Amino acid sequence: MEGARERAQRRRQNAAAAEKGFETFLSIATPVVRQIANALKVEGYAFTVFTPERALRLASDRGRDDFIELALDTDADPPEVVARVSQARGSRTVDTERRLKPGAQPDAITEEDVLEFFLEALEPWIER
Repeated sequence: MEGARERAQRRRQNAAAAEKGFETFLSIATPVVRQIANALKVEGYAFTVFTPERALRLASDRGRDDFIELALDTDADPPEVVARVSQARGSRTVDTERRLKPGAQPDAITEEDVLEFFLEALEPWIER
């Protein structure tokens, strides 16, 4: 029982540290995603940036089910930033989820990592 208590305490400490790191991550990632949204608008792709409940979302203005969202997964051990991509294809919606940068603490993710991920994730919308 003592081991279980120690593991639970360690998980809570890791989650608290990751939440602080995620705030730092958001302060870096949000401007990058806003720049991406602006560049997309210039090219004729309407996207808007939202920051719902400790997350960062780039959503298409043309479809309510089309978005890319970054959030902190505190259920993972250790906690990591996850990317959720939702894309409507006709009458069905395709949802995928993956780690933004597997094994990295939230505050260790760079602007380049965010940009690289979004460039790849946006390809299906740009290909249309």
